Amino acid sequence: MSRVAIKAVEDRAQLGIVMMLVAYLSFSFIDTSVKWLVIAGLPALQLAFVRYAGHFLISIGTIARGGIGPERFATEHPWTVLLRGALLVSSTAFNFISLNYLPLTVTSAIMFSAPIIVCALSMPLLGERVGPWRWLAIVVGFAGVLVVIRPGGAAFHWAMLLSIYNAFALALYSILTRKLAGVVATETLQLYGSALGTITLLPFAWAVWQNPVGAVDWFIMFALGLWGWGGHELLTRAHAFAPASTLMPYTYSFMIYLTISSYLIFDHVPDQATVLGALIIIASGLLIWARERRA
Repeated sequence: MSRVAIKAVEDRAQLGIVMMLVAYLSFSFIDTSVKWLVIAGLPALQLAFVRYAGHFLISIGTIARGGIGPERFATEHPWTVLLRGALLVSSTAFNFISLNYLPLTVTSAIMFSAPIIVCALSMPLLGERVGPWRWLAIVVGFAGVLVVIRPGGAAFHWAMLLSIYNAFALALYSILTRKLAGVVATETLQLYGSALGTITLLPFAWAVWQNPVGAVDWFIMFALGLWGWGGHELLTRAHAFAPASTLMPYTYSFMIYLTISSYLIFDHVPDQATVLGALIIIASGLLIWARERRA
């Protein structure tokens, strides 16, 4: 609950790193499962709703352990919390749609331009100084995105535009998470975000709903909420144990997880342009990280 004092950010980097690795493993389960289910014919917006509905039920149970009352759901930053939730919900919905058309490796490569966008936005939004080395990394990182999407080429697909939006939304989401970590309780952030996703996606899910064919697909669909809740619980708490500059390099574990699952489950090997673009994006992100740590 948000009115109970929250511990200040602690310096327990190893625990924060482990949390990040497990959080992104959980997120990779979501993307891999959604890819599996959309190939099976289930609508992307139905899956997005189930993911948030399950997340919402778990959040209600978590926040209500100490009793249910208005003070349990209160926050002094409601609009910031809701904006953070809206960014994540829209990013999730568009990501699920893009997974219907794009390989996991492509969506993850584009998504990992988010730390580069965070750096670019840190000056106007956070008032931070961005030096020439970091601006160079930003330019190189966006060049890497162009290598992946190849605009105007035969490999370009309109769904890549959704992935680009996702990267911007996740960048803003990350900035707001930094602002709210240690200020608003993790349970409150989870509750507001999952409630917003459940309510806004319900009409779309109702309109397109299709039942999974077998028990395995039912299980995978309902597990989306658990993996979503667990991943964001760990991600938010990780920022309370270590600074973002320490945690940032470990976000790239997500790309490794998805590359493995893409090959093992969907027999997809990324092409050379995707690999090159992903390496450029990772290199630019790590350069930004190195300069931030030095500063």
